[in-house]
Amino acid sequence: MTNTLLAYPFRLFFLLVGLYGVAVVLAWMGFLFGGLALPLGWSPLHWHSHEMLFGFTAAAIAGFILTAVCNWTGAPPLQGRKLLLLGLAWLLGRVAMWLAGYLPLWLVALLDMLFLLCFAAVLLRTLTRHGNRRNLPLAGMILLLAVANLLMHIGFITGGTEWLAQGQALAMGLVALIILVIGGRIIPLFSANWLRNRGSPVVVTVLPVLDRACLLATALLIPAEWLGQAWLTGVLALAAALLNAWRVWGWKGWYTWREPLLWVLHLGYAWLVIALFLKGLNAFAWVSPASWQHALGTGAMGTLILGVMTRVALGHTGRPLQLPAYAWLIYGAISLAAVCRVGAALGWFDYRLGVMLAATGWCFAFGLFAVMYWPILSRPRLDGRPG
Repeated sequence: MTNTLLAYPFRLFFLLVGLYGVAVVLAWMGFLFGGLALPLGWSPLHWHSHEMLFGFTAAAIAGFILTAVCNWTGAPPLQGRKLLLLGLAWLLGRVAMWLAGYLPLWLVALLDMLFLLCFAAVLLRTLTRHGNRRNLPLAGMILLLAVANLLMHIGFITGGTEWLAQGQALAMGLVALIILVIGGRIIPLFSANWLRNRGSPVVVTVLPVLDRACLLATALLIPAEWLGQAWLTGVLALAAALLNAWRVWGWKGWYTWREPLLWVLHLGYAWLVIALFLKGLNAFAWVSPASWQHALGTGAMGTLILGVMTRVALGHTGRPLQLPAYAWLIYGAISLAAVCRVGAALGWFDYRLGVMLAATGWCFAFGLFAVMYWPILSRPRLDGRPG
């Protein structure tokens, strides 16, 4: 089993994502409502956001990109001892963050920074060796994620909340961009192929000019927040929401309703649109910041991570692209979690009840993924091919 888990990046990291997604939210709920004392040494709220961004989400991004880069370049996968070392770098960072109350904060920062820096180095080396310039911006985004991580650690060390806020904002902006870039590649492609294979006359619309406009408007949100001009952030966020809504509308997701492995990707991208819209409203103080943050985190990130993992794990292990029996419950649970968490932030539900239901749905979704996909991720490909 160990050799198989180290045969391809998605195997190891997707399993870690499933397990850590449950662990970090259970710990957070235990702290909020159960009196669990976390040995953190700093603001529990920022520890939670840090681990969701740089622990949980970063592992999911690594699992997907380090797998996809093999298709983009023809390079062999990171595997064996090198993959194990990268996984250990991620684990070392998590141990340091969980024991931060007992360790020097500079050491916590050093240990936690290792993973993203090593991930970026592996990606850059693969892309440059194979002359794949098109995907170099993704490597740049990973390096900027490492910068965002550094900013948060400066805040932890100095006690400066402005550093924590800037690091978190930069990370969330970068995650939105990564969703936009990766989603824009795979969602219309997978949908068009599926519709074509079934003889459907429906045409998925991809407009390069619109794609660039979406990218530009969403990217400009990052410097706008640094400038601290709320009106500019609000206008850009609402423009980005409108452009991305137009984009996802052209992908004709409602025609894929018979295929859960597809419609869940459209749903995840729709949550990005909602997050951008709420971010615009928040800039004008019409909704709380927690509403857009959780629309992005629980809604877009949670849904798309599960959607991508459930699909990639099947396709890259030689299995038919058919969701296992009852695995649709994974999608139902994460949708419940997103609605309840955003609804609680908007005041639609009792806060405590909404957060508890959201946490239950989240943990059920990622726990069920780990249980159902453990055999898929830990066993050799069905077709006997390597990987």
